[in-house]
Amino acid sequence: MTTSAPAATETVPTTMRAARLHDDGGRIVVRVDTDVAVPDCGRDEVLIKVRRCGLNQVDLLTRSGQTPQAVPLPHISGTEVAGDVVAVGTEVDPGLLGARVVVDPVVACGRCRPCFRGQTNMCRDSLIYGVQTQGGYAEYAVAPARQVLPIPTGLSYDVATAIAVTGPTTWHMLHTRARLRAGETVLVIAAGSGIGTLAAQVARFSGARVVVTVGGEEKVRKARELLPADLVVDHHDPTWPRQVRAFNGGHGADLVFEHVGASTWQGSLAAMARGGRLVTSGGHSGFEVDINLWHLFIKEHTVIGSYAGSRDDFCTILDLVERGIVRPIVQQVFALEEIAHAQRLLEKRRVFGKLLLDPSATPAAPAGGVGSQG
Repeated sequence: MTTSAPAATETVPTTMRAARLHDDGGRIVVRVDTDVAVPDCGRDEVLIKVRRCGLNQVDLLTRSGQTPQAVPLPHISGTEVAGDVVAVGTEVDPGLLGARVVVDPVVACGRCRPCFRGQTNMCRDSLIYGVQTQGGYAEYAVAPARQVLPIPTGLSYDVATAIAVTGPTTWHMLHTRARLRAGETVLVIAAGSGIGTLAAQVARFSGARVVVTVGGEEKVRKARELLPADLVVDHHDPTWPRQVRAFNGGHGADLVFEHVGASTWQGSLAAMARGGRLVTSGGHSGFEVDINLWHLFIKEHTVIGSYAGSRDDFCTILDLVERGIVRPIVQQVFALEEIAHAQRLLEKRRVFGKLLLDPSATPAAPAGGVGSQG
């Protein structure tokens, strides 16, 4: 492992602070370690001074052992990373030094047929940054040079980080997979989430009527204030699918944007129009769901799986954000030592938009640990 000299304006230390997962007597906990070795970057990698790292549901799944393969411990989570390149490997253009970059989290092999077609999210040998690799809950992180994209001039680290996962995934779901058409009614489930806030905006930009669900009165108020929605319903109200259908003259939603899983699944199906499509990319409330085949075929429903986003999807959403058409909502930025509190907010669904970490920030509250049960 070889590292070139860092940028002249940045002196890279030998150790750093990082929030890492540890095995605490059979219980996985996250805690901040202050003497973690700053990673060396390999010949085709870059070292990034992390300015922002997003919190994601996959971080919680990793901590609770719900990812397909358990991660070796200690582990640094953090899939959504933006920062400055402070060192490069021997085979990387030194012109990258000092660049403001955001990491494309789908680390594809670049050699298989899907990769050649630009379908990097379908690469069978791909890794998810921060899950199968070390991530960005730290002051410094390494990434393959081919995975970093320049942050457009005028975009903040906050904005770049907040769209790193949610942006490409949203575009891939609505357009690459579900083929959203202007004039359709799109139902966005859990629109107060980071991905949901973007989905509502992309659907409106695409010429759709937008119906959203959120959980609780406070989120209903925020959704009406902040999102381009024609109707906002509370999915804690068991009648919400009927409300969606009534809004559309009993027809239902032409396209349902589903990413929650078991807790909203039946309502999502009930709110669909005949001939409607449901596109799904997540299941943090439960991955096992039921489908009534009778309803599936007599209503000619289509259920579409969608996984992450391709590099092209990422570039598309970056362009929309740069043009001011789509804008992520950031609720709060935390210091690294506040990771326990931040993850707890995410677990308890007390978030509207995105939560971010700033590894250089001073904590506003005492540090604490959080276990797999939150």
